[in-house]
Amino acid sequence: MIYLDNSATTEISAAAKKKMIEAMEIYGNPSSTHASGIEARRIIEEAREKVAAALGVGRVNTENLIFTACGSESNNTAILGVAYAKEKRRANKIITTDSEHPSVENVMKKLEKDGFEVIRISTRGGVVNEQEFLSAVDDKTLLVSMMLVNNETGAAYDIKKLFSMAKRKNPDIVTHCDAVQGFLKVPFTPKTVSADLVSISAHKIHGPKGVGALYISPEIIKAKKIIPYIIGGGQEGGYRSGTENIVGIAGFGAAAEEARANFAQNTAKMIALRDRCEKLALDAGARPNVPSGMRAPHVLSVTLPDIKSETMLNYLSGAGVCVSAGSACSAHSRNMSPTLLGFGLSEREADCTIRISFSSLNTEADVETFAKELAHGIDTLVRIKH
Repeated sequence: MIYLDNSATTEISAAAKKKMIEAMEIYGNPSSTHASGIEARRIIEEAREKVAAALGVGRVNTENLIFTACGSESNNTAILGVAYAKEKRRANKIITTDSEHPSVENVMKKLEKDGFEVIRISTRGGVVNEQEFLSAVDDKTLLVSMMLVNNETGAAYDIKKLFSMAKRKNPDIVTHCDAVQGFLKVPFTPKTVSADLVSISAHKIHGPKGVGALYISPEIIKAKKIIPYIIGGGQEGGYRSGTENIVGIAGFGAAAEEARANFAQNTAKMIALRDRCEKLALDAGARPNVPSGMRAPHVLSVTLPDIKSETMLNYLSGAGVCVSAGSACSAHSRNMSPTLLGFGLSEREADCTIRISFSSLNTEADVETFAKELAHGIDTLVRIKH
């Protein structure tokens, strides 16, 4: 099997597996004060240091980097935690984009029902419209939430510039970055992109599924601009109650440490694979959807010539090649991808678009085989009638 769907999830690394197996032997509750509980707590704090180092925030207090169950929970915790931090709020406007992950967009829909004003900035061509954004920011703006890298197109948004502009215009604004696709793929730290809150996930960097993290800046905590989303026993500094997933957290720490150490070479390899795949896909008759601005090293979106993505995915899967049509979280939805429509594709084009995504474990041979099968599929599969 040739796996080219690494934006959906990645293979767990040997280092992460090893650490998880070791953690399985420690069955104490990390909230307990006896020896077994203390050892469990040590595993969590060791992983917290490794993830914090990979995120570029150095040593952190527990409440500044909390472990969650996934990137989606981190996004929910950040957005809802800020939105409901104060019962009486002067500001009730939230700014986001028209191409966010469902774990952000669907939270925005909930907040709209609860009386918040949500402004979605266009991302045509893979670039956030700066004029629209600046016009939307005002003294009523409570929160700006934007992803670092788009999970479907690979567009890398210039949130450093956007968040900085927002804070200059309104210093009280809270900035949240969904960095699930960008973490350890593109260089950034919360400070360099002016993000108060940052969501990340383990299974996108060769860690296990079922564990994520949310960075919360000390300033946000001091100003009490966020409240807990999950309430209970007060774990994770009181910002995420529930007994911690020690095994998953241990794997997250190991994966983050390994990916941080190999960041430069991994990135260079993925860029080379993406660029080669892009050329071969173009030669086969597909049209790469290259963002006009920056783009991440590991994602390639291509539109097929009048062949539905579902048709091509089934064909490629039968040939032992795994790619996707977009976000794995919305793969079972019958709705057209709002991200691809926001990018500027027509409904017909969006229905004929596939996503190829790489990891450092992929090879040139993987790309060559994919391109060969793609070309054969384009030559033989049934096309949509005009």
